[in-house]
Amino acid sequence: MSDLGALLRKAREERKLSLDDIQELTKIRKRYLEAIESGDHSVLPGTFYVRAFIKNYSEAVGLNPEEVLRLYQHEVPPSPSQQEHPEPIAARPPRRVKSIKSERFGKIGFNIVMWCFFILIIVVVWYYAISRQADDPDKLDPSKVTTQVSQRPSPTGAAGGEVTPTPSPTPTPTPTPTPTTTIVNNGYSSSVKGEKYLIGPANTTHTLEVKITGGKAWIEISEYGKNGNRLYYDNAQDGAVLTFELPMRTYVNVGRADYAEIKIDGVLVPDGDKSSSKKFLFEIEAGEAETGGSVQSAPPSGTTN
Repeated sequence: MSDLGALLRKAREERKLSLDDIQELTKIRKRYLEAIESGDHSVLPGTFYVRAFIKNYSEAVGLNPEEVLRLYQHEVPPSPSQQEHPEPIAARPPRRVKSIKSERFGKIGFNIVMWCFFILIIVVVWYYAISRQADDPDKLDPSKVTTQVSQRPSPTGAAGGEVTPTPSPTPTPTPTPTPTTTIVNNGYSSSVKGEKYLIGPANTTHTLEVKITGGKAWIEISEYGKNGNRLYYDNAQDGAVLTFELPMRTYVNVGRADYAEIKIDGVLVPDGDKSSSKKFLFEIEAGEAETGGSVQSAPPSGTTN
């Protein structure tokens, strides 16, 4: 096994990924990935594909592809510096000079087409003017207009009795406004090395939802901070939806932010949507909501007295 292959394999195993996972992420055949790890580049289809496959493999396991190619350039074949020159294109034969007779017929045909187009425009304008005149309501024949006179209803009923008054509508009571959830970004938290958010209002039950879409992602959720009781600590499969009642202080770590969608009471929490990990610290406010930062709101999932 080459040094480059050993590096890639070690990075893959640290992320707990198999060659099948790398094949699904990079769309590179498994036998090519095995050849890269073993250093047998003869199996690969060509020099260009060797460098391209190594770059994609490095990105999938979280390594800098340019740095990997620079450090292990002695193991990677150089990229082709020159492309094969295309064959010269045969020159077109010179056009034949048009005769004076053909040019004369061409001018006559062009004039005929222009006159036909001009006549067509006149016909269209005339037809449009006649149609507008026929449809003009101000020029309708008065003898064909039918006038209908409406009669006011009698104040008494059919039997001559008194008129029953129409009951007035009952006013609809105004619904009590539902308190909304507030999510305030309080900046960077050095204790968890991630973003810190303040959740409001207090004395309200809030729901945390993590949805995985696009691939498998590592998810860690702990209550009371990073070193607290773990609520979830595993690889979440594609399509998984994790739902928890939000504690007073919650630590969330997602291994692939581009695969994870985090919501609190239905409100989407921005995570950068990158293929790297992202950490959060959510705290439910104890009193009035702090000001500053970006605020998002949505109806809460439920309230408790």
